[in-house]
Amino acid sequence: MTRNARIDPETVTVDVLPPAVILCEPQLGENIGTAARAMANFGLVDLRIINPRDGWPSEKARAAASRADHVIDNVQVFDSVEAAIADLRFVYATTARSREISKPVRGPDEAAQTVCGHGREGHKTGYLFGRERWGLNNEEVALADEIVTLPVDPNFASLNIAQAVLVCAYEWRMKATRGALPFRVDEETHPPAEKEDVVRLFEHLESALDNVNFFRPPEKRPSMVLNLRNILQKANLTRQEVKSLRGVIAALERRPTRPRREEPEGRDDE
Repeated sequence: MTRNARIDPETVTVDVLPPAVILCEPQLGENIGTAARAMANFGLVDLRIINPRDGWPSEKARAAASRADHVIDNVQVFDSVEAAIADLRFVYATTARSREISKPVRGPDEAAQTVCGHGREGHKTGYLFGRERWGLNNEEVALADEIVTLPVDPNFASLNIAQAVLVCAYEWRMKATRGALPFRVDEETHPPAEKEDVVRLFEHLESALDNVNFFRPPEKRPSMVLNLRNILQKANLTRQEVKSLRGVIAALERRPTRPRREEPEGRDDE
């Protein structure tokens, strides 16, 4: 059953220097914006653009970023790959096809592990993404330390820039936070039910089912009761959920779950 949850800031603390995302000669402002949105989803803020075709700033990029304004406002524009990566210690070039370049090739999870290792030491890193139509050329790939590629279908390997950024950003976040999720079950305000309450729920349900002759034939009652109890045990019920289920049973028994305002306390209309 669904639990109420709360944000737990301690589970999402990131003490790793995030990588930069470098887009080489992007054509469409919309692609820049959706890449910025993907970055913001996973805590990346350093977006660098090399020779955007339609210039910068771009209102189309801002609109497509869907309120990732902090990323858009922080964009740096460069006129070459060399300038864009000059301050970085380690760079991954992203590509979906084999290159005639002798460089290690990593998957996105392995690459994220390396990037996080550098980030924990305070070293700047980055992912270099190519053009929408044909990606990076060999000279640009040669400037990177290693290649990162995704396990795509080789018959349809081309990804939208934002999709590629999203995968790399996700893997980085997973490694940087060690898989911590942004919220968790709040057992303080929704504590698990005590066994006594669960047993009373069992007995209430079984009594109601006896009254409607549910257990047929009678000799199968023990096994049917056991099955019902196992089903409810798997739900790991909270106190409130037990109360709600007992209210449902009471309603099916056609008796009020609580006194009505015009009725005296304790009245039962069975």
